[in-house]
Amino acid sequence: MDVLLDIWQRMMTPHAALTPLAAWLTLATAAAIVVFSPVWRLARHAITIVHEGGHGVAAVLSGRRLGGIRLHSDTSGLTVSRGRPTGPGMIFTLLAGYPAAALIGLGAAWLLSRGYDVGLLWALLAALALLLVQIRNWFGLWSVAVTAVVVFGVSWFGSERVQGVFALLVTAFLLFGALRTTLELQQSRSRRAGSSSDADQLARLTHIPGILWVAVFLGVQLLALALSARLLGLV
Repeated sequence: MDVLLDIWQRMMTPHAALTPLAAWLTLATAAAIVVFSPVWRLARHAITIVHEGGHGVAAVLSGRRLGGIRLHSDTSGLTVSRGRPTGPGMIFTLLAGYPAAALIGLGAAWLLSRGYDVGLLWALLAALALLLVQIRNWFGLWSVAVTAVVVFGVSWFGSERVQGVFALLVTAFLLFGALRTTLELQQSRSRRAGSSSDADQLARLTHIPGILWVAVFLGVQLLALALSARLLGLV
């Protein structure tokens, strides 16, 4: 009980905002992680976790039965759900993947704007714990578990400054990383006809061209980025 009370107190105690220099350096680091391909190839696994989690949450919310999630070493993933292969539920499930990281980044920015750095980290831990029970392969279990250990380590052992920097780094990485994955999606689509990407599956279900679904993904992500920047006082 004492541990739970300690966690709750940590979550509900606002932290002072980072200095402008520390904040901008953290944002620059997040951007570098996303832009520098050798680092991005490793960090992209975190975006895949969020992407597949978005599909899973949307499937449950739309009344579909979630069958499990698989994460692969090439940063791809697969979320299996059961229900009608067409209709609003399936469309919503497919639509949720690419915007998920940006929307979580927006929620994270809202928490950070109120000083709840540790609250954000524990919210991420809770989400990872829920996701873990749906993982159906060893690499997926390993990647989610490692991510959770890192977040827990910072939330429990990190100083207030370290927690603030890490929370902002995660937030910015989700927002920037979401954009890169959508740009990569379109590059992949332009090289391969008849792709099985989310955008192309949505195109087959709705008879709306896949490029327009890519534009929807980008629109949501850019809006989330702009709103996050405003929440964090960056614009």
